[in-house]
Amino acid sequence: MTVAEELAVTAPRVRRPRLLRWIPMGVIALYVLVAVFGPVFVDYDPVATPLADRLLPPGSATSSGTALLGTDALGRDVFAQVVYGARTSITIAVLTVSVAALVGLTVGIVAGYTGGLVDAFLSRSVDVLLAFPGIVLAIVVAGLFDRSLAVVVLALALTGWIAFARLTRGSALSLRERDWVAAARVMGVSWRRIMTRHILPFVAGPVVALATIEFGLVVLSEAGLSFLGIGLPPSTVSWGKTIAGGRDYLATAWWISTFPGIALALLVVSVGLLGDQFNALFRGRGRAGAANTRRG
Repeated sequence: MTVAEELAVTAPRVRRPRLLRWIPMGVIALYVLVAVFGPVFVDYDPVATPLADRLLPPGSATSSGTALLGTDALGRDVFAQVVYGARTSITIAVLTVSVAALVGLTVGIVAGYTGGLVDAFLSRSVDVLLAFPGIVLAIVVAGLFDRSLAVVVLALALTGWIAFARLTRGSALSLRERDWVAAARVMGVSWRRIMTRHILPFVAGPVVALATIEFGLVVLSEAGLSFLGIGLPPSTVSWGKTIAGGRDYLATAWWISTFPGIALALLVVSVGLLGDQFNALFRGRGRAGAANTRRG
């Protein structure tokens, strides 16, 4: 079982003050607002390189205004890169997790409910992919094709669906032996309806909790690929690129890597805390739902 699955399934339930529970949601909502509306108010050309404004500290005046978070080695505004990088990271994470969850959910439910040769074939396929480190496989895939957002999504989703598949397969193996599923089979209910009506609702909660954790992991992986200069084209702004651009100036221009790094860390931590809350919420509801179903 992967680390993401263990966190989603076996994480202990932690009681927090009611106010603290809303902080991760508020932080994530702020990131979403910045990603959606930030580029509308912040004018930025990622290709332009005003060298006269290079390496200015936060709050300095530039040829186009005020650099709130300073400028990088090419004179580009760091604040604008943080704003545009939020859109890039959230877009890639949403697309990657959606594709991975859809593929993993389908493979896991089919393998767990069907069993036999189908389960054996799909399980062995998962084992083969697990033999390759996910980030290494993503680097290989991203390096084989031209740089684009779609290539990054494909590279990260190529192994991201495995966690969803293993989680849903385990749940489907258990649920197919329950009394209400057996009764549905005896009544002649089609296997498609059994999967969607009697198995999928009980899997949805853990999948949502796992998706939030995978969201943070995808954001980190995308930043790692961008840090290495792989995947995204030069015209696309990414936190990983900005951090990489400031690694040679940590002693003299610390703000280039620091502010994108803080933005990245804050998003990942907030998503992780939200995933923990979802895990506790859906686990409690799943137990209550199963008890009500058995009584019915």
